[in-house]
Amino acid sequence: MPIAITDAALERVLEVRAREHEPEGLALWVEIVGVAGAAYQYDMSFLRHDEIDETDMVVTSGGLQVVVPRPDAPALDEATIAIDERLGGGLVIENPKLPAQTSPALRLPELPELHGDAAARVRQVLELQVNPAIASHGGHAELVAVEGDSAFLRLGGGCVGCGMVAVTLKQGVESAIRAGVPEITRVVDVTDHASGTNPYYEPTAPR
Repeated sequence: MPIAITDAALERVLEVRAREHEPEGLALWVEIVGVAGAAYQYDMSFLRHDEIDETDMVVTSGGLQVVVPRPDAPALDEATIAIDERLGGGLVIENPKLPAQTSPALRLPELPELHGDAAARVRQVLELQVNPAIASHGGHAELVAVEGDSAFLRLGGGCVGCGMVAVTLKQGVESAIRAGVPEITRVVDVTDHASGTNPYYEPTAPR
């Protein structure tokens, strides 16, 4: 089985899906989109059933189809979609597998040399790597403060209130910051997600 989902995560996805147009026709698409440091970066979105390719790997759990592109299936066959209550109760992907250093599927661009103190370098990672990536979801991230080994971020736009925010933060933003600024070992989300009015959680465009 390429990927599993906990009961709590399944309930959360079904709750969000219920607010979409024709929810019963939507599956959950999960793919690897890059790597930062020694961790994969993921993207999750809704996918219409008629967009599922015959080569995709499909797992059905509790009335939800979870779809993984075949090239990513080996890297996700021990992974689990779960809830991370520390990050606003969003979804995370717990994966014991680490990316191969030379994997051609990893498309994250290299950062240029960073300059300045830790806060300045975190801002550079956000500006050069993170925000261009999450802009496609209508979101952005800004640095609030650096205290010791912790960076405090505020997410905006489509990231506010998004059910996927823990994936974006923990396995995208956090990995990128820790890779670019090694002295930062913890990233804290200080966003008021209850204020979100238009979180990104839309069906993907036809492939």
